[in-house]
Amino acid sequence: MAEMKITGQNFQKEVLQSGQPVLLDFWAPWCGPCRMLSPVVEQLAEEYEGKVKVGKVNVDEEGELASAFQVMSIPCIVVMKDGKIVEKAVGYRPKAQLEEMLR
Repeated sequence: MAEMKITGQNFQKEVLQSGQPVLLDFWAPWCGPCRMLSPVVEQLAEEYEGKVKVGKVNVDEEGELASAFQVMSIPCIVVMKDGKIVEKAVGYRPKAQLEEMLR
């Protein structure tokens, strides 16, 4: 399973009630660094399948979620566990740094 699209409708079920850690990628189609980060996030979704849920949040479509997470700049990566934020990083990050956030 690749990354999933997270919306206001599925956020509760897919993120807050998830039995595994969740990596959220807040992005927008017009954002250059977001497009650079996208293949890295895709790789993580495949490599950590079954261990970590990976979701993408389009900030243009999901402004309320972006506001709730106080996302001011994108890309913004948020790692959640048991419905709580455990890590947050703004800007492009290499794969190794994202993997470190998941540990």
